[in-house]
Amino acid sequence: MNICIPKERRPFEYRVGLSPMGVEILIQNGHTVFIEHDAGQGAGFADKEYDKVGAKIAYAVDEIYGRAELLLKIARPLDDELDMLQPGTTIAGLLHLASAKQNKIDALLKDKITAIAYEQIEEADGSLPVLRPFSQIGGAMAAEVASRLMQSDHGGRGVLLGGLPGIPPAEVVIIGAGISGTYAARAFKGLGAHVTVLDKGLNALQRISQYDSNFVTMLSTPRNIARVCEYADVLVGAVLVPGARSPIIITREMVKKMKHRSVFIDISIDQGGCSETSRPTTHEHPSYVEENVVHYCVPNMPSVVARTATYGFVNAAIAYILEIANLGVDKAIENPAIEAGVNTYKGELRHLSRLKNKE
Repeated sequence: MNICIPKERRPFEYRVGLSPMGVEILIQNGHTVFIEHDAGQGAGFADKEYDKVGAKIAYAVDEIYGRAELLLKIARPLDDELDMLQPGTTIAGLLHLASAKQNKIDALLKDKITAIAYEQIEEADGSLPVLRPFSQIGGAMAAEVASRLMQSDHGGRGVLLGGLPGIPPAEVVIIGAGISGTYAARAFKGLGAHVTVLDKGLNALQRISQYDSNFVTMLSTPRNIARVCEYADVLVGAVLVPGARSPIIITREMVKKMKHRSVFIDISIDQGGCSETSRPTTHEHPSYVEENVVHYCVPNMPSVVARTATYGFVNAAIAYILEIANLGVDKAIENPAIEAGVNTYKGELRHLSRLKNKE
């Protein structure tokens, strides 16, 4: 199979669709891998590293999209990238089509593109193995981001997360006790903050309490969310519904009642965001102020730790990529885990809900 890896063209996307190690595994299994010139540069992988394991370096983007039977990306393709896709191609990536514009989905359906969303690959136990490393990174980074945005020179309240003797630590509230929420809770706790975690599922709250009994846990209800918003110095939205747009659980009225210059980090923004006041930002201009609250809504948070993110991704995804390459798409999607990630297939829409879910 011809497997092609393009250079990511979305602004501030530094990750790459496969590391040299991943490419080597595919080539050892008899596949031909083409990678665009400098595709790995943002993650610290030089062309010579790919050449050394047997990849073919392509200097024309048309060659990458023209040869691809399986195209391995990270970010959702831009309009011009969709135009270059050949009919019948299979594309795999962090597609987040539930929050995409309709024209992108229409283009995939029109050209009978098979689109496999890594973030929706789901094992029988409900785990999302390929999304997991990105969720871990996003959660861990939330504490770093909050620490910076709380500084006075970044427009924050001037509060040190861990406090000092005689001065209470910051109040951090995390909505969602999944992977991102758990890693965020651990990171904030490590910096000395007082952490409250909300989730709809009691089992999730029990899991996080077993990790650290000092976490305050609450069921995620509209009343409880409204209560915690009023006292939070930092609010983190870590809400995920696989294959669907993130539910809007934080209203503008709730944000209005937050402390002035408090910080809201919406990790859910790649799936549309979980607040009425959320809108996507970039690593160049990551934050804005809405209702006197500093908002951070960068969809591709892990991109700026591109090397770690790419290694973590390849570790999680290579088995599924290899299965698709070795068996072909039609046979590979008989695996229920991979089939759960299929968004479009030969002109049909699958496993994709674009409705706004309610709490």
